[in-house]
Amino acid sequence: MIELLGVFTAFGLSASAGLNAYIPLLVVALLAKFTDLLTLRPPWDALESWWIIGLLVVLSLIEFFADKVPAVNHINDLIQTFVRPTAGAIAFAASANVITDVHPVLSLGLGLLVAGGVHAVKTLAVRPAVTATTGGAGNVPVSIAEDVISTILSILAVVVPVIIACVLVLVTAYIIWRWYRHARHLNAA
Repeated sequence: MIELLGVFTAFGLSASAGLNAYIPLLVVALLAKFTDLLTLRPPWDALESWWIIGLLVVLSLIEFFADKVPAVNHINDLIQTFVRPTAGAIAFAASANVITDVHPVLSLGLGLLVAGGVHAVKTLAVRPAVTATTGGAGNVPVSIAEDVISTILSILAVVVPVIIACVLVLVTAYIIWRWYRHARHLNAA
């Protein structure tokens, strides 16, 4: 059961990295440094270094403010297209308790796919829709909401990974239901 919870933690953290690259890494670093909730194995224990924690704080602040400035936020999203999936891969591999049983390439790949998928939905669907429907006025509140969700999801992924499992099941069920309903609607028309 512990191994399964470690996988849920890894998925939650990598999904969080799709919204904000540095928050989940900072949460992992701080929880590993100051609590017994997370024990990082080499080479991931480098995240506990004060230099890395300081760098993650600075990068978090840069991303936070860059994502709130019109036009700069689009450049930031373009840059983050490479950074967020990488951060998701690192968060997944660093936090999975089963990393010794699962090949590191698989862990990195899963983290890359999860964070990249969340980032793609955010960048290609959610943000353009918010910009189009609000004339850009909704981008700052949505960005703040993304940062809050990323922080809460990161903490919950470590503290209560079972909640992440339930959320993943509910979201998957909802997506399947919507797809089925949409397909049924198309067939009826």
